[in-house]
Amino acid sequence: MSISRRKLLKNSAAVAAIGVASPHLWLPSTAYAANTLKKGDPIKVGLLFSLTGALAVPEEDSTLVMQYAIDEINNAGGIDDHMIEPVIIDAKSDFKVYSAKTKELILKDKVISIFGCYTSASRKAISPTVMKYDNLLFYPTCYEGAECTQNIVNTGPLANQHSFDLIPYMVDQFGPKTFFVGSNYVWPKESNKNAKVWLEQSNGELLGEEYIPLGSSEFGPVLEKIRATNPDFIFSTVVGASDIAFHRQFKQAGLDVDKMPIASLTTGEIETAAMGAEYGAGHFLSAPYFQTMPGAVNERFVDGFLSSKYGKNGTTHYNMEETYLSAYVFKGAVEKAAAEYGMNDVTPERIRDMTAGLAVGDDISPEGKIWIDPDNFNCWLKPKIGQCQGDGSFKIVKEAAEHVAPDPYSIYPEAGVCKSDGLHAPDGTVKVDVI
Repeated sequence: MSISRRKLLKNSAAVAAIGVASPHLWLPSTAYAANTLKKGDPIKVGLLFSLTGALAVPEEDSTLVMQYAIDEINNAGGIDDHMIEPVIIDAKSDFKVYSAKTKELILKDKVISIFGCYTSASRKAISPTVMKYDNLLFYPTCYEGAECTQNIVNTGPLANQHSFDLIPYMVDQFGPKTFFVGSNYVWPKESNKNAKVWLEQSNGELLGEEYIPLGSSEFGPVLEKIRATNPDFIFSTVVGASDIAFHRQFKQAGLDVDKMPIASLTTGEIETAAMGAEYGAGHFLSAPYFQTMPGAVNERFVDGFLSSKYGKNGTTHYNMEETYLSAYVFKGAVEKAAAEYGMNDVTPERIRDMTAGLAVGDDISPEGKIWIDPDNFNCWLKPKIGQCQGDGSFKIVKEAAEHVAPDPYSIYPEAGVCKSDGLHAPDGTVKVDVI
């Protein structure tokens, strides 16, 4: 059996891997062969999102928009006349379910790729299984970086495309003093490490930093600390149902959005619809996409999705749009792999390799053209900042003039550079599957 150059590099480098993170070390077993496509059969993919529990608010829409995108692709002839067949899983906002169902999707359902997760905690829960069986995860939302894996393609923003613009904007508009509030898991904590760098560069001051258990709805003690320290703005990495509770309790506590707005990396149109527009009005979000973006392509996407059987929640938002883009990245990569190797020899690894440099053009992408970086397999995009209006929509108040390159190690340059075959450390070693 032939072994690809990338897999050979993965295995040899893994033995000597040392450094800033603990890579997943795996030597392939002859008892398992990676899933492949078969000419004439449907293309099976896993949709691994939470339809119930604390993460259902954003993740249900990811499942819905993936079904919408798959219908679009299938109705246009599929991929080389092969229909995409989704296997839909409710992860129930439970990390153990994410992990168990990942193995089931790969070994039982024989999916060629998985689209899933909203939190970094769930992504990290399934990554070892995805890597063990050499499958492929499309992770379609913002995350903290500091990873260099060979089995994940990311279509959401990294910290240098997210808080990098938001922190200095808030300092400039409202003042230097801020208070950090986040859900208690890896993404908020690592995101805040990045935000502290941007805050220091903006001559800002951090007055406090609090983390709330994921899914918690009790913010009374945190809001009292915020009232006592009186920051100029709040920087939030609170997610899911907790995010809704936080915004509601902010207003109920009598805090003034005009004097102390919340600047969030997560609170979009779907969260605002769930909490009520009056609780979101005046606050800010950094994201590459907003429903109010002008242009015929976004109008077609919004009208098409909301009028479809999948548009039951009544809005589009950044996370679902990034999920939608991942479906078209997948489509383009499978087409390229089939053209080069033949449909019978399309594997998850070859799909991943074919995403390198692959673009979704402004004729399809609601946010405008994006493309996958050929080295680190994250997305080039244009960061934006929006302020929530009284009707729950967002007014874009700042937009990058050019696409921004994804940099997963923006605050850790000493770690090295993420390339397609692994993390190239300054000492010349290559570390693979760094998570």
